[in-house]
Amino acid sequence: MPLSSGPLEDRIAIRELHDSYGDAVFRRHAEDWAANWAPDAVWNLMGNDIHGRDAITAIWTQAMGGFKFVAFFTQPGVIVIDGDTAHGVVYTHEVLEQQDGKLYRMVGTYTDDYVKIDGRWRFKKRSYKALKEN
Repeated sequence: MPLSSGPLEDRIAIRELHDSYGDAVFRRHAEDWAANWAPDAVWNLMGNDIHGRDAITAIWTQAMGGFKFVAFFTQPGVIVIDGDTAHGVVYTHEVLEQQDGKLYRMVGTYTDDYVKIDGRWRFKKRSYKALKEN
């Protein structure tokens, strides 16, 4: 099993990136959520690539409109820093309430590539895989 490596302050900053992302999901705040992505980011959702922060945000905003409530929790795993780029894994647990009141839960994992832009870490590429759904 690989271990996290690289400067501790960068690893903490990447954990804070995940915190910021999750907070924006709970608040359903598209502008704050979008700020976590690099302008040329790629979001891979179960094999489908979405290119660019604007397109990613549009898809997310549309998806969020289908839910009355969304809770999004993360647990970072390994984070490996290499200068102004990094790679990591994060585990997620989502609770989604559909418009009809039905609850849906998902547990998944993101494999992430990060980039530091103007001193702030952002998502460069996120690849999602569902581990358990109901």
